Amino acid sequence: MKNKLFKTGLIIFLSITLAGCTFIFQKGRRSDVEKIEELSQQLDELNQVKRLLENTLGKEIEDKQVKLEMMGKGLVITVLGDVLFDSGKAKIRPESYHILDKVATVLKENVPQLNVGIEGHTDNLPIKFSGWKSNWELSTARALSVLHYLVEDKNISPERVSAIGYGEYRPVASNSTKEDRQLNRRVEIVILPQFTKAKETKETSLQEPAENLK
Repeated sequence: MKNKLFKTGLIIFLSITLAGCTFIFQKGRRSDVEKIEELSQQLDELNQVKRLLENTLGKEIEDKQVKLEMMGKGLVITVLGDVLFDSGKAKIRPESYHILDKVATVLKENVPQLNVGIEGHTDNLPIKFSGWKSNWELSTARALSVLHYLVEDKNISPERVSAIGYGEYRPVASNSTKEDRQLNRRVEIVILPQFTKAKETKETSLQEPAENLK
């Protein structure tokens, strides 16, 4: 029951987040029912991919180099920046290629229809010696390095991928300790659910709570 409620809530959240607007859900309206069914199927598919990646990246997950999470934005594959890059650098370390290779195989073979967002993140220590203007440039360059590797070396379609750098401004830990800063230095590869707006759904408010949807 708890998983069902979580899934329902995540479907509603995805509907709002990915569409860039909010829908009026009306009980029994065909377009809304179809939209929910579509998102439900995609969440099931992403959960299957998550289980596959958990098996494929089992050692890396156990070693705390990689983390997998289902989030509002999609299936998030987090790779610690210290695994992928040397300090202050944006060139991928060859010894970490195998992680991206495993992810690329799943992207090509299991979800070839879904887009992928690559997000770069850093800790809050200011740039001193590496030549980058700020952590924004470093995080963006790292995201782009992963993008180029997936596209140019692993033949992921360039139409599917995008990259962005958030610098230090979306931390997952406090930055108060060395361990926390390590967690904040990361690249997130996000498998994005596919979302198509229904033509007739232009309203911008929710009239009926999610629990009333059947």
